[in-house]
Amino acid sequence: MNAPAELINQHLIDPEICIRCNTCEATCPVGAITHDSRNYVVIADKCNFCMACVPPCPTGSIDNWRMRPKAAAYTVEEQLSWDDLPAAMSDSELSAMGGGKVAAPAASTVASSASAESSAGEGAAFNSAAYGATVPPWSAAHPYTNLHGPKAPTTATVVGNVQVNEAGTANETHHIVLDFGNMPFPVLEGQSIGIVPPGTDAQGKPHHARQYSIASPRNGERPGYNNLSITVKRVVEDHDGKPVKGVASNYLCNLKTGDTVQVIGPFGSSFLMPNHPKSNIVMICTGTGSAPMRAMTEWRRRLRQSGKFEGGKLMLFFGARTPAELPYFGPLNKLPKDFIDIEFTFSREAGKPKRYVQDALRDRSADIAALLKDANTYFYVCGLKSMEEGVVLALRDVATQAGLNWDTVGQALKQEGRLHLETY
Repeated sequence: MNAPAELINQHLIDPEICIRCNTCEATCPVGAITHDSRNYVVIADKCNFCMACVPPCPTGSIDNWRMRPKAAAYTVEEQLSWDDLPAAMSDSELSAMGGGKVAAPAASTVASSASAESSAGEGAAFNSAAYGATVPPWSAAHPYTNLHGPKAPTTATVVGNVQVNEAGTANETHHIVLDFGNMPFPVLEGQSIGIVPPGTDAQGKPHHARQYSIASPRNGERPGYNNLSITVKRVVEDHDGKPVKGVASNYLCNLKTGDTVQVIGPFGSSFLMPNHPKSNIVMICTGTGSAPMRAMTEWRRRLRQSGKFEGGKLMLFFGARTPAELPYFGPLNKLPKDFIDIEFTFSREAGKPKRYVQDALRDRSADIAALLKDANTYFYVCGLKSMEEGVVLALRDVATQAGLNWDTVGQALKQEGRLHLETY
């Protein structure tokens, strides 16, 4: 008599809900998540069920499971072809396939995952993602999420679309204001929305939603109105420099006042700002990663004008290739110096050495060290994935030079919701 086949509670991603934000792949400590142009999927024989990817997922699409015989686990190729999740197998179907006990992940695999975080600052490979918080600040407002899903998006009307860096620059960036009319759409600084481009992809499938961070504060781009803004860079080439027109970015940048768009969300429950008095906020960003920083800054500015809130220190480290390409450069320069401390960095400014946000953090090490020692300080990092490691390494170096134990500081930042990483 044959022994019963081992079962696996296979971890899957729902392609109908996933907004392809890359959070899961960036978070996974064992490289068990991959993707193509259509879907993000979990590699069954690499996944060790550590659950590191589940809390950061903004949509909940990552939290799906199907019991399968281990030998018949869904392959990567099968998952990449899906438009929706397969139905769960019944007990009788599992029995018919010889299903028996549930397979457990190998102890060595789990151990290696656990050690990936604990030794992130000690080994040859530095894992910056291990220090990113998945919980919000204790004083953050309660966020509403997933009010409108992919199968039932809501409609917003474009009420503004302006370029917010100099005309003719390579990274043309737009500030787009969307009004939701009578449809409630409550958002907080640090949340995001999904925009569904019209039309179909090369396979004839409807385009999936693209994620954009909200660039306006909780009471709207225009206070008291049911609207919000997003920051969009027109994509005209891929990562290798080959000419390609980004489907969603070009659609959005070309929108005119009065046009309508399909919106899903909102998403995000951890990248939220603190609301208690004298809380400090350090914002570190590049390019369109400035969107949530603009939202936080504007909310603090409005609170300051009201005279009803005593905020702590605000610092902004903002990087771009040149001043001409930096979004919101003019308005940022008009903010009072006693309200926000801004460090601009440019990597391709003519006649000057390259300078990145992590360089500015080190240059301001005395200020950053003092803020690292203050439990009321919250750090937010948003921009290209390539900046994340450099920024977290800079924070580690500043802490170490100030006589702080980085392992203690880094874990406190993570566990207390004080270091948030949102890179792509």
